[in-house]
Amino acid sequence: METVGGLLRRFIGAAGLLLATAAAPAVADETCMSPFMPKITGQEDYVYVWTLGVEGMGDGSDKLVTVDVRPGSATYGKVIASASVGSRNEAHHGGFTDDRRYFWTSGLDTSRIFVFDIHTDPARPKLERTIEDFVEASGGVVGPHGAYALPGRMLMSGLSNAKDGGGRTALVEYTNDGRFLAAHWMPTAEDPRGAEIESVADGYGYDQRVLPRKNALLTSSFTGKSNYMRDFGEMLKDPEAMKQFGQTVVLWDFHERKPRKVFHVPGAPLEIRWAWGPTHDYAFTTTALTSKIWLIHLDTDGEWKAKAVADVGNPSDIPLPVDISLSADDRTLFVDTFMDGKVRVFDVGDPHAPKQIYEETIGKQVNMVSQSWDGRRVYFTTSLLANWDKKGADNDQFIKGYDWDGKRLHHRFTIDFNAEKLGRPHIMRLGAASLYAN
Repeated sequence: METVGGLLRRFIGAAGLLLATAAAPAVADETCMSPFMPKITGQEDYVYVWTLGVEGMGDGSDKLVTVDVRPGSATYGKVIASASVGSRNEAHHGGFTDDRRYFWTSGLDTSRIFVFDIHTDPARPKLERTIEDFVEASGGVVGPHGAYALPGRMLMSGLSNAKDGGGRTALVEYTNDGRFLAAHWMPTAEDPRGAEIESVADGYGYDQRVLPRKNALLTSSFTGKSNYMRDFGEMLKDPEAMKQFGQTVVLWDFHERKPRKVFHVPGAPLEIRWAWGPTHDYAFTTTALTSKIWLIHLDTDGEWKAKAVADVGNPSDIPLPVDISLSADDRTLFVDTFMDGKVRVFDVGDPHAPKQIYEETIGKQVNMVSQSWDGRRVYFTTSLLANWDKKGADNDQFIKGYDWDGKRLHHRFTIDFNAEKLGRPHIMRLGAASLYAN
């Protein structure tokens, strides 16, 4: 297995290419929702886009943008509402509560959590409240990231800490009404907290996903605030900064919230997607810096294991895999790569041997991908982080909607967020008025 030093040398070797185009993670969609919430199994009405504000563009603030995707609507493929939070916070990820009535979003820079009321008027969400004391309440966790629904609770992953701005962090648990419950710190070599360590335990965090029937929680790892708020080009030239990326996936006892095993997955493993099939005991992730698909699976000997199962593009080109989306039937995996602006679709019917079956350029940069539960519609957005997005003419900022016929994508609409003076579109979530009809 390649060492971190080897990864670093290859990554810095490609820095010239990266800098030439100026750019680097991700999340989101109906098939990647928490299993504890209701799904939209038919046509969605809206796509909610959590959007980073840009100074001098519109009100310059982060906002939740609603896009109408109702077929036949006079405003199909257009923005119909925007709810500003009145400040810039490095808007990034978010998720619904288990009753799907509220949408929690967060800012990586200010560590604020914004809670939007979705159910009162699904076409026009309103900011309900802001949680300002995430760092203090959690005992020093910084950078609330993914918001994941548990029964009556929200599980937030952190990306950093208040002590040194590095990647060591924790999972933070709240009630649905915003009351802090607990912080669960990631295992480290110094404090494994009972976990078996395969090779290293960096203590980093990123995504979190649960397979309830196996009492299994997986977490992945990215980097700390000292990197994610830094100019991307400057960071690439700093060898010490480039050593500060996650290389672990952690298997937890979900009910006990205790880490069980730390897998060595080098190259910043980001999004995690569990398979949905009742006998499919596995999950996928991709590594941003090494461009590989990894499988975490329950082996025939009863042990959980992790292994790389496919390359994404040519890893030596550093295409930078970001968001992924697994179809509801577990047969196809969409993988976005930021640097070349492409989506690659893999046949993962055999999860141990994925095969690429399709490739399409979406734009000059692409980050998030969201897929409807029926697999017929796919949406893409562009922004990674304010200081990591491409510059100048390569700074595409859009949402694009497509139909997917099982073989290829068919473009339906594009909304240019630069032209609309909205900002940098990031995570997407799907909405439907029928969820609240009763």
